[in-house]
Amino acid sequence: METTFTVIAEPSRRAILSLLASAERSVGDIGHALRLPQPSVSKHLRVLREAGFVEARVDAQRRLYRLRPEPLKEVDAWLAPFRRYWSAHVDALERHLDRLHPVARPRSRRR
Repeated sequence: METTFTVIAEPSRRAILSLLASAERSVGDIGHALRLPQPSVSKHLRVLREAGFVEARVDAQRRLYRLRPEPLKEVDAWLAPFRRYWSAHVDALERHLDRLHPVARPRSRRR
């Protein structure tokens, strides 16, 4: 079985995961949205399913795939020590933008 990082290293698989984060979809829906041929989508879904990232359910004549977020916990845990760097940069960007474009604050009403 491939590792979590190997599975998500493939750009098409990441795109599929992004699509499935918002709603479950069929192979055809995924292929259409990503402009990928059905055999390619099926191949990527098989890898994602075997790694535990997605699951399928049968709906009449088609299979609908949905995201299983549990395997992403490994990625989240790995990223945890780096978040403090992002927070500092995002906070600095916010301060910079506030200096460039101060927001007009509503004045308090006097009675």
